[in-house]
Amino acid sequence: MSRRIKSALALLAGNAIGLLLAMLLLSGFSIRPLSFIVVVIVFTLVQVIAEPLILKIGEKDVPALKGGIALVVTFVGLLVTDWITAGLTIGGISNLLAATLLVWLGALIASVVLPIFVFKELREPKK
Repeated sequence: MSRRIKSALALLAGNAIGLLLAMLLLSGFSIRPLSFIVVVIVFTLVQVIAEPLILKIGEKDVPALKGGIALVVTFVGLLVTDWITAGLTIGGISNLLAATLLVWLGALIASVVLPIFVFKELREPKK
């Protein structure tokens, strides 16, 4: 399996873990079981598309935003995924903010742990 595919799988797994964490800890945040895979894929695609755009805007217009780009991308990803899929229910602005932090944290932890135990090739620098 190529490094790019493993990297994509690790990103999907990290986002899935983050979304599950938010679903377990926030009472109004829910994902329908049959829609879970679709929600994870849509959320990840939105993040992949939004990240370079938000990074470019952040570097150019709001340099102070640079440190929080991942949180902003997660926030936008949740918001857009909620708008375009029927399987995700966020349950209000407080849940959106809390879910942003939980999904980001879950994905961050997964991005550190998965290369150590599952995708060992991702620990090595690109060749």
